[in-house]
Amino acid sequence: MVRVLGRTTITIVQDLGKTGWFLAYSFYMMFRHPGSLLHILKQMRFIGTKSLFVIVLTAGFTGMVLGLQGYYTLAKFGSEGMLGTAVALSLIRELGPVLAALMVTGRAGSAITAEIGIMRITEQIDALETMALDPFKYLVTPKFVAAMISLPLLCAIFDVIGIYGGWLVGVKLLGVNPGAYFYEMEKAVVWRDVFSGFAKSFSFGIIIAWIGCYKGYYAGHGAEGVSKATTESVVLTSVIILVWDYFLTSVLL
Repeated sequence: MVRVLGRTTITIVQDLGKTGWFLAYSFYMMFRHPGSLLHILKQMRFIGTKSLFVIVLTAGFTGMVLGLQGYYTLAKFGSEGMLGTAVALSLIRELGPVLAALMVTGRAGSAITAEIGIMRITEQIDALETMALDPFKYLVTPKFVAAMISLPLLCAIFDVIGIYGGWLVGVKLLGVNPGAYFYEMEKAVVWRDVFSGFAKSFSFGIIIAWIGCYKGYYAGHGAEGVSKATTESVVLTSVIILVWDYFLTSVLL
């Protein structure tokens, strides 16, 4: 029993060390060889532009649900005019960054893992190393840069669409005063709230690229290894995003 416990502990520590090394080396290569602009733009198109539909759709219905639930909650206190504030702060500080990151994780993070994993099992990465070419320069750092740029932009789009989704339900459907909806929002939302949302989405972009690339880079053999790595990537990234969101919220409040 002691031997099994020790072996498990050593394995966990080694995996944590390998994961930390992967992140540190990725940052090192990002500043030394960030990759060509063409590769970065290609990854931004894949991570950002191709995620727009799911982001807009999710944001619209999230804002509508917030508007509906927020109205019936505030109506109990006679504060329907504060609906805009409730919707905006919920989206800008929390739901916008988190839901946008989770949607990108499911759409792009899984694809990143599968792409690199397939390159690993077909020995394309080994071929790059044989030719004395660092795989990080071509496979990892462009994805890191693209994710760090794309996630804050997607978060901003999510916030705007969500706010107008709440306006559609609150003002057009439930009869909230449109002037009060935006006036109270303007008074309540400050730059610190916006900065908090962008800081979260920036860090979530790093997490998505980090875990996605790491799991693909060390994927197991065969189709089973790639599928396992992809599943682990999505689950682990989602959990880390939620945990990291809590710590950032406690710091940025």
